[in-house]
Amino acid sequence: MKKIYFILIMALPIISYGQELVSVNTEPVQELKGFKMYPNPAYGEEIYITTETNGNKEIKIFDVFGEIVLTDRIATNTLDISRLVPGVYVLQVTEKKKTMTRKLVVK
Repeated sequence: MKKIYFILIMALPIISYGQELVSVNTEPVQELKGFKMYPNPAYGEEIYITTETNGNKEIKIFDVFGEIVLTDRIATNTLDISRLVPGVYVLQVTEKKKTMTRKLVVK
């Protein structure tokens, strides 16, 4: 009986190794065309975000721990970042179900 358990335990890595990875997200990622963010690094209280269509944008800014530190919706190309302390952030812009993610440095 011990031999059967030993054989099963030895065969387990081979069985699990042969499995294929399955992707859950099969929808292709669509990025914003004509995306520009400036200045970066940011020294003032605002940054400018432009896209090809310049429509309404939903903005999320994450800190290095992945916590959301700022959310905003803008209809213009100006984003107020005066509440952010100097550091490195991840900026996520969504416009018409298309998303762009970039690093933002605030000095």
